[in-house]
Amino acid sequence: MKSFTAIIRKGEKQFVALCPEVDVVSQGYTIEEAVENLKEAVGLYLEEMGEPEQYGSQDTFVVKFEVKPFGKVTEAIG
Repeated sequence: MKSFTAIIRKGEKQFVALCPEVDVVSQGYTIEEAVENLKEAVGLYLEEMGEPEQYGSQDTFVVKFEVKPFGKVTEAIG
């Protein structure tokens, strides 16, 4: 069994869950539902497309950063 990352954001009416390792997105009315739907979507993706080669050797890092107006990056927050 492989571990994956879920990045969850609150949308207008639902939570949106993104798995950055395979670039798959799903949603649900609760965080739990969004994650369950994402699990199913990632499972279907892997069944159809196979496991990406780069996933096995890389970790995923989620980093926050700030951007000044007009797209100038200031610094990473870590």
